[in-house]
Amino acid sequence: MNDRKRQVIFTAQRLFIEKGFSNTSVQDILATSNISKGTFYNYFPSKNACLMAILEYVNEETFVKRREFLIGKDISDKEVLAKQVAIRMQMNREQNLFLLFEEIFHSGDQELREYVKKSHLDELFWLTERLVDVYGKETAPYTMDLAALMLGMMQHVIHVWTATAKDVGDLQELVQFVIRRLDSIIPDMIETKDKFLNDEIYILLKNNLTRKEYSTEDITSQLEGFCAKLPAERNQSGHEYAQFLIEEIKSDQPRTYLIETITRSFTAAFSGTSDEAEARELASRIWSIVGKND
Repeated sequence: MNDRKRQVIFTAQRLFIEKGFSNTSVQDILATSNISKGTFYNYFPSKNACLMAILEYVNEETFVKRREFLIGKDISDKEVLAKQVAIRMQMNREQNLFLLFEEIFHSGDQELREYVKKSHLDELFWLTERLVDVYGKETAPYTMDLAALMLGMMQHVIHVWTATAKDVGDLQELVQFVIRRLDSIIPDMIETKDKFLNDEIYILLKNNLTRKEYSTEDITSQLEGFCAKLPAERNQSGHEYAQFLIEEIKSDQPRTYLIETITRSFTAAFSGTSDEAEARELASRIWSIVGKND
């Protein structure tokens, strides 16, 4: 994604928050971004597509932050899981997405509602897998139910918070509270073999996910393009990290632990620069192929 397109996304996001999505026209975005209608439609086929690009940016950023946080940590540690879960809610709060989700929920726009539903399923399946990491393989038949219960509890507590205060409370504290409730629920579910979401539902929902897959060739090609337009003297350390990642990803036996560590250093090297957004986009795609082998 080029810098100009990212700037249009950020501008549109600000307008959607300030005026509301339905009250913001494409012309508003054109005028504020100082671009032509042709340029906008070259980037996005519709205003809906622009909003989905905003949400996808947050999804990718959440994915990167969660994977970076996991480096060197015990995947069975409940505190690690709690902090990873809180990252998503913190991102939604920082990006003021709660308002957009509410507007989408109350709108009759089926395209946007389907997109949000699939994003929710992504979160559900991520949490389902992480709960197995934390509570053990014996909980696997019940973790989809547990993930749904966990997300539902947090969502409704946040609704209560927002109805009674200008801002939500301590998100980390909320996640820890819900995990303590799971601690009480899980032994009984295992003992009684009680579950609601069966394997047929799991497979059906899984098949509805439409995640974009990136190959090692896609990623190394983008990294090479990134390096080509970035003179080494402009950010020497970042350039070196990118070159290392290219070589490691292309190798016959890529070392996952090195890719994890260098990817985090790579994104940090571009923090606060004009290249930060593209660096983090690359990191998200690198994490996606590393995750296939986890």
